[in-house]
Amino acid sequence: MNTLLKSAVVAITLALAGGSALAKLPPPSEEAKAKAEEAKAKAAEASKLAAEQLSAAQDRVAAAWKAKAGK
Repeated sequence: MNTLLKSAVVAITLALAGGSALAKLPPPSEEAKAKAEEAKAKAAEASKLAAEQLSAAQDRVAAAWKAKAGK
């Protein structure tokens, strides 16, 4: 009986949580949209910088390997 009660409580909790997930959010304000665009641009710039740094590191490793293999 106790397990049945726990199962019922879990099922009811999940049903209520699932219903609240379907609620519509209000559209973002212009300020929020601008902030999101700024964050997106900043993330893209950081990603580009990280890719350039990775490329430079790979080039250094390849050059060191070629120098060692050539000896």
